[in-house]
Amino acid sequence: MFDVFQDYLSQKITLSAQEFDLIKSVAKIKKLRKRQYLLQQGDFWKYKAFVCQGLLRSFRTDDKGVDHIIQFSIENWWAGDIESSTLGNPSKNNIEALETTTVLLFSNNDFEMLESKIPVFKDFIAALITQSYFASQNRVHDSISMNSEERYSKFLKTYPQIANRVPQHMIASYLGISAETLSRIRKQIQKK
Repeated sequence: MFDVFQDYLSQKITLSAQEFDLIKSVAKIKKLRKRQYLLQQGDFWKYKAFVCQGLLRSFRTDDKGVDHIIQFSIENWWAGDIESSTLGNPSKNNIEALETTTVLLFSNNDFEMLESKIPVFKDFIAALITQSYFASQNRVHDSISMNSEERYSKFLKTYPQIANRVPQHMIASYLGISAETLSRIRKQIQKK
């Protein structure tokens, strides 16, 4: 599975064979069955996770037992809990495999070592974190400025590779609407 990560990195940055070998030496492969958790609320997250194959959902469960999906992560995407990892707090999130999934795990210490020894990798990760921040801000803006139909349409345009792999009730959760509202929106779109 490391070859998937190597291909991903090769499309983004230029690394020497020795640098790839160093990255490979600290990467741990983890396979998850469908519905298996990579992280559970209350646990401490001490990794960076790269999805080689499959699909994950990151979510929180409220006091009423309702899941609120924060993120989906598919192939060539990253997953984890930055707050828990950075601050050392117990995680508020769960990360569950929605399909059979394989991830590469990098411990925080190993990741920091890679960033210190491979400056171009460090720069790439910094740019990735910036992009993630922008995406998060845009999502918040969309949730307060767009109606439900607009948010759903944008989701379909932005993430077509996810829409057919995820149950509709999970898309509704991600959009912050009820499954009934999403069903109504889908019927209205089909009529147009």
